[in-house]
Amino acid sequence: MMTFMTGEETRTTMSTPIRSSAQDADPRAPATRAWMTRLVIVGIVLTALNLRPAITSLGALLEEVRDGLGMSGSVAGLLTSVPPLCFAVFGVTAPRLARRFGPGVVVCAGMVAIAAGLAIRPFAGNTAGFLAASALALMGIAVSNVLMPVIVKRWFPDRVGPMTGLYSMALALGTAAAAAVTVPVTRALGGDWQSGLAVWAGLAAVAVLPWIPLVRARGTALSADTRPAPAPAPASASASSARQEARREARQEPATLRITRSRTAWALAVFFGLQATAAYITMGWMPQIFRDAGVPAGTAGLLLAVTMVMGVPLAFVIPRLAARLPHQGPIVVALGSCGLVGYAGLYFAPAGGAWAWALLLGVSNCAFPLALTMVGMRARTGAGVAQLSAFAQSAGYLISIPGPLLVGVLYQHSGGWGLPIALMAGLMLPQIVVGVMAGRDRTVEGEAEAAL
Repeated sequence: MMTFMTGEETRTTMSTPIRSSAQDADPRAPATRAWMTRLVIVGIVLTALNLRPAITSLGALLEEVRDGLGMSGSVAGLLTSVPPLCFAVFGVTAPRLARRFGPGVVVCAGMVAIAAGLAIRPFAGNTAGFLAASALALMGIAVSNVLMPVIVKRWFPDRVGPMTGLYSMALALGTAAAAAVTVPVTRALGGDWQSGLAVWAGLAAVAVLPWIPLVRARGTALSADTRPAPAPAPASASASSARQEARREARQEPATLRITRSRTAWALAVFFGLQATAAYITMGWMPQIFRDAGVPAGTAGLLLAVTMVMGVPLAFVIPRLAARLPHQGPIVVALGSCGLVGYAGLYFAPAGGAWAWALLLGVSNCAFPLALTMVGMRARTGAGVAQLSAFAQSAGYLISIPGPLLVGVLYQHSGGWGLPIALMAGLMLPQIVVGVMAGRDRTVEGEAEAAL
């Protein structure tokens, strides 16, 4: 998995402010590096599997949850807006937490938070408690969302596309599985929606396990002072001087990179926000759209699963293709066009062509792995990826907050899905425009240098 790099490449990859709280272990030993690499891969996959079930399991049972807690359509819309709100608020703290405690510790804590939140929220007893427990789980998802591209860039700097594809594929698989099996599992457990939602806490608990040895190892290659596969240091350079150089670069780089002055960063943030808007509207409301059109609840959940499972193969293919192209604009246009056709189908024949619309919207939702891939490609260094990931995801999720809420309000006050679907289709047009801008062959560091 790992490739040896030249000294200059190693210094570039080391340029990140993220480091562990201690530097005791030496991951450069081949045996240590091998098992830690395997654990990181397992940890990435299990973490990705847990980044969406909290949302899609709720979407599959939204009507039952609304009835059980006495929610109106507007309050349910607020509930579907909680994920992007939490991602924006807590995601921005991820780089700071990672600098303080190390990425492995933060992601491990994030999985604990997801498990606790998912175990608590079905039994909270009221809407406020349900929202609070959901926020706890979403906080863990938020920090892990931001740190996954950083970990991929750190461990696999020359394989960002394939590793992002693996991570995105696992994320899509977890998303689809939660949508597909939540209703059948609920029925198998006696039709109790609380139990149907709570079972997903177990998957999150399993995801804690691979991070524990990495946290205990303390000085892992997820830190700024080590690297996944370095070349042997020159005889004239000691390990101590190399670590001091890495620290000096890590301190200096963030000061020179003003991410908010980058047009590419803003374009990527808006693209991320608009694709997240579409994704969370889909995950929160699409089963209800089909149910209101006369589709049975179990079939509506399967349709959402089909939409989500499209990301399994495409989330692996799209990042690899995007990494080979100098400009990702054509992929953006293709995905956006599928979304427009899918929304048109939902508007005119939601039940008659339900499976086709689910497939098309599933393809459109693969803008997410594309956005993650562009985060890794639009920055040259680990520090740049950390800053760009935090900015694009936090700003993007802030942008996406009103969408699901507005859909709920329009649905309640218009009495149908015509206006909400028109809103979804309308938002796809600016998504295509900013996606083309974000796909241009440039980096945020290059834009910062040009501005000096």
